[in-house]
Amino acid sequence: MKIVRAVFVVLLFGVIGLGLGTVLYIYKQWQLPSPLKEPILLEIPKGYGTGQVARLLQKANVIESARSFKWWCTFNSGKAHFKTGWYIVPTGQSFGEIAALLSSGKTATVRVTIPEGRATWEVAGILANSQLKLDSVALDGLMRNKAFVDSLGVKAKDLEGYLLPDTYDFPYGTDERAAIKVLVRANLKLRDELQAQNSPVWNELGDWHRILTMASVVEEETGLPQERYLVAGVFMNRFRIGMPLGADPTVRFIFRNLTGPIYKSQLASDSPYNTRRFAGLMPGPISNPGRLAIEAVLSPEKTEYLFFVAKDDGTREHFFGKNLAEHNRYKDIAAKNRGER
Repeated sequence: MKIVRAVFVVLLFGVIGLGLGTVLYIYKQWQLPSPLKEPILLEIPKGYGTGQVARLLQKANVIESARSFKWWCTFNSGKAHFKTGWYIVPTGQSFGEIAALLSSGKTATVRVTIPEGRATWEVAGILANSQLKLDSVALDGLMRNKAFVDSLGVKAKDLEGYLLPDTYDFPYGTDERAAIKVLVRANLKLRDELQAQNSPVWNELGDWHRILTMASVVEEETGLPQERYLVAGVFMNRFRIGMPLGADPTVRFIFRNLTGPIYKSQLASDSPYNTRRFAGLMPGPISNPGRLAIEAVLSPEKTEYLFFVAKDDGTREHFFGKNLAEHNRYKDIAAKNRGER
């Protein structure tokens, strides 16, 4: 009987010791920093429970033991409410820090800058070449899909002009539709902000679409902040007297010929976008203008100038003239600056 009791005691203490050892091991696992060697991008799929997340973390080498992490979550249930999304997991994180990150909803983002004055197909290329890794063909198709355009509250045949240039932080995993919506919503938010300022030009041009159309011409004709309001003043003067805007970028837009020479055959195009031949505004924007170009159109400089020509002296500035004689004189100076005469 004494032997049985002794064996029982030994077994009891053995079980207790094993249990304590297991608890101590698990506790130490909770305290150990992640074995991760460098930060990784990790996706928590929709509907994943604690066990699935734990196994995912172990497979990605974020933690050593899925079981230990699951136990931690059980004992800290109030701190483990994992949210779907992509996360950048740093190195050296404890279980608590990992759980806090995956429960925060602060998912990884991709920063993308859309420069001013890019056409829709160029914006599609920028998004496709970013870490978002979107499909440029799908983007371009959506930007010209009338049903999709209508669904965004845009009254136009496509989204040319409605993709507001700016720097955006897109959630990692953003798809083509969602990315476009972000740009368009920013544009329409700016519309509402500027409309509240009651610029007389708004009524003069008629609506947001025509304002963007004029702003896209201003955007393409000068990249210098100090000239934008003056260039806008010139184009508004031409518009008011029924004089063709005479902007070469509108011809380039017709042929997607954004660089290089413009040919006489192109200048003779009967497209309504050809402002070298036809007076008034084009049917729509020729690029996506930025905020500064739009504001310049709504507050153009009051001027008597009707002409301008690039100085071609390396400054990127323009000569401005009130009449054709002045304009021709400046054109001669520009030609000399280029070494042509």
